[in-house]
Amino acid sequence: MARPTDYRESYVDGAKKLAKLGATDEEIADFFNISTRTLYRWKNTHEEFCQALKAGKEEADNRVERSLYQRAIGYERDAVKIFMPAGKDEPVYAPYKEAVTADTTAAIFWLKNRRSDEWRDKNETTMNVGDGLAELLASVASSGKRLGQD
Repeated sequence: MARPTDYRESYVDGAKKLAKLGATDEEIADFFNISTRTLYRWKNTHEEFCQALKAGKEEADNRVERSLYQRAIGYERDAVKIFMPAGKDEPVYAPYKEAVTADTTAAIFWLKNRRSDEWRDKNETTMNVGDGLAELLASVASSGKRLGQD
């Protein structure tokens, strides 16, 4: 007789939230106090649970993709400088826009993945075999000699 499952339909929302926050399968299994093997079994036997994990992970991946893009092109963010003037009891807060410069590594990573035909690391070697080599090979073939032997 098979052991009853610990799976509950109420786990679907929690699994999606955990995945959305970037939790790995191992961390999600730990949260539910199960093994990763059991988590994989739940994914295979409970379609709604599997789809919730996929949707949550996709949202997290999309957020990372947007962040990588912003890092590659640079952006501005709100910031605050705090000053404590001499003789004052309260600090002075000065809001400003902080510029975050573009990151070359992030841009290269983005381009290698999104435009791999143009940006991948590749080594190309082109060899042009002239007519002279073709004639030599033909004469060797017709004489029955092997290359490298006199």
